[in-house]
Amino acid sequence: MSAVATPARRVEAPSGTLSQWALIRRRFARHRFAVASLYLLAVLYVLAVFAEFLAPTTRQWRDLSHAYCPPQLPRFSFGHGFYVPAMQRYSDPLTFKTTYLEDRARLVELGFFVRGEPYKFWGLFTWDRHFFGVKATAARRPDGTRPTFYFLGADKYGQDVFSRMVYGSRISLSVGLVSIAVTFLLGVTIGGISGYAGGQVDNVIQRGIEIVSAFPQIPLWLAFGAVLPADWSPLSAYFAITLVLSLLAWTSLARVVRGKILSLREEDYAVAARLLGASHTRILFRHLLPGFTSHIIVVLTMSVPAMILGETSLSFLGLGLRPPIVSWGVMLQDCLSLQNVASYPWLLMPVVLIVLTVLCFNFLGDGLRDAADPYASR
Repeated sequence: MSAVATPARRVEAPSGTLSQWALIRRRFARHRFAVASLYLLAVLYVLAVFAEFLAPTTRQWRDLSHAYCPPQLPRFSFGHGFYVPAMQRYSDPLTFKTTYLEDRARLVELGFFVRGEPYKFWGLFTWDRHFFGVKATAARRPDGTRPTFYFLGADKYGQDVFSRMVYGSRISLSVGLVSIAVTFLLGVTIGGISGYAGGQVDNVIQRGIEIVSAFPQIPLWLAFGAVLPADWSPLSAYFAITLVLSLLAWTSLARVVRGKILSLREEDYAVAARLLGASHTRILFRHLLPGFTSHIIVVLTMSVPAMILGETSLSFLGLGLRPPIVSWGVMLQDCLSLQNVASYPWLLMPVVLIVLTVLCFNFLGDGLRDAADPYASR
């Protein structure tokens, strides 16, 4: 009798033969919400990087004749492909209320990789291709202008809300990362020195951290935002807001680092390195800090949503980033009026991305926190 071949099964390596980072990756992969959040955040950051190409229109493109145009969801037919009916604007002569009605006799044809408004991709080269938008061959309007398409509606200037959300993701998402980089530098350095030196140095640093933490954050943010000169360039305002958010967020990381250093500085490997003549800098940054890198990553990941919400709050109140910069917080300035929110609810669409981003970072932080100690029992 011939032996029946059985399909080979994948055998996982025993936990004792895997490195710490391999154990962390394996345990993180079991956290489904964290993995899904990681992929979704990757999509959002790809959207931010290729904003010019993925947005149907450019950042400052507008059509005042279609102010507050409602959302137009694409439709499909075999005869026309993707299309939307043209929107016709009407104004009530008595109430002056503006309404939009679909003109099914005129269809606006849509397509992929279409030619549209030219843009300069990251300031490197000029191109006019957009991932999705109105076809160049679409029928013109009666006045000879090119038809418009608003996937998520338009604002008071006739600007495409979806395109501005795509451009705004570049600012709102990068503020968190840049702020975290400054927070990491300050928190790890100051917290490491505090825990490693101890004594009077530790006492002075901890009292300084307590003073910084005692300030109420929202009034302090408002104070910093109010002193920003109105004539600053958008780039200067961006880095100023980033610095403000960083200077208020490094204290929690410094405390975490200080506590870990206090528990590790008397370990055998640290004492052995000290007896062998290693410098204090080498012992701190080469031997002690790598021992809890995973915990630092978790703390930083959980801090990113606070940075994004801080920028959104400042910009929403008009004390952070200002036009012509486009961020989710700047877009929400149109929602200061309750009448606008009631009449044009699509202006709140940036809130959806803000909530989605914050939830993704929170789920990602939870997954990293659970995976940071792969030897812990479930």
